Amino acid sequence: MASRIGQVRRPRRHLNAEVNIINLVDVMLVLLIIFMVTAPMMQGGVDVRLPRAVAQPLPARDAINVTVTRTGEIAVNGEVLAFDVFRNTFAAIVGQRASKAVYVRADDGAPYGSVARVLAVARQAGVRDVGLVMEPDNSR
Repeated sequence: MASRIGQVRRPRRHLNAEVNIINLVDVMLVLLIIFMVTAPMMQGGVDVRLPRAVAQPLPARDAINVTVTRTGEIAVNGEVLAFDVFRNTFAAIVGQRASKAVYVRADDGAPYGSVARVLAVARQAGVRDVGLVMEPDNSR
């Protein structure tokens, strides 16, 4: 047998088959923070400043939400549509829903003509239950 001169025998390391949980927790917390920051940005919807009025609150129902912005853009359930597309597809949208109710959310500065055209299209589509959404006026 030949001896190995000058070689130092190192003790063998035992394999560690455990998962290092600290790294997983760090990654999870970073992802949680990212999702918490981006979640409010992902919420759909159109920003409008609703007019204030003294009115009774409407009961919450499964209704179609039509929004008219300050610039006259029209959005149906958060999806912005050109008026021609809105006029041509609104009857089909109403036909697919069990509830024939429509809530119109018009910005305080929206052109009156745009709101009137939306109401006329809703009427032509057979909608008889239209609610105009407003902010409560608490100035009393």
